[in-house]
Amino acid sequence: MSVFDDEILANIEKSVAEVPHPSQAKGTNLYGSTKIFPDYQASEGQSYLTLVHGIPHESSVSFVAILQATRALRKGFDSVIYFYGPGALACMDTRGFPTTGDVAFPGNQNMNDSLKTFIGEGGTVFCCRFGMALHGCREEDLIEGVVPCHPLDVQDCVIHFANKGAIINSVYNL
Repeated sequence: MSVFDDEILANIEKSVAEVPHPSQAKGTNLYGSTKIFPDYQASEGQSYLTLVHGIPHESSVSFVAILQATRALRKGFDSVIYFYGPGALACMDTRGFPTTGDVAFPGNQNMNDSLKTFIGEGGTVFCCRFGMALHGCREEDLIEGVVPCHPLDVQDCVIHFANKGAIINSVYNL
C-alpha cells in the first residue's frame, strides 16, 4: 500500500516523464573547454601568498585556496599559505573520527592531504598561534612542516609579500 493516493502517484509519473533523467549520457560534454588566458608561469623570484581565514568543511573556499596555492607552486611561484583565525583548524593533523587521521566522511581529510602535498612539493605553510589557541588546538598537533607564528606576524607577512610585489590571494569565510 502506498502512502500516496492515485492522483499524487499520477502526478509523480507525469513529473518524471516531462524531462528525461538524465538527459545526457555519461561522458557528454556539458561545458566548453576554451581557456581564455595564457597559462602564465612565474618569473624568477615571483611570490604568491594565500591568506586563509576559514573553517574546514564550512565551505569550499579554504580548500580551493589550497588548490590555487598548489597550482601557483607548480607554476614556479614561491608559494606560501598563511592560516589565521579559524583557518588554524585546517593545519591540525589530529583531525578525524573516530581516531586521528580517519576519514569520517568523503572529503573529511581533503584539506589535510592537500596541505601535506603542498608542503611536500616545497610550499610553505604558516599557522597563527592565536588562531590555534582560540579554537583549542595544540601546537604539537600541527601537520609536520607547518610553521607556527605569532599573531602579529599575519600583518607583517602581508607587508613583506606586498613589498616583494607578490600576488596576494586572501580568502575569508565564517
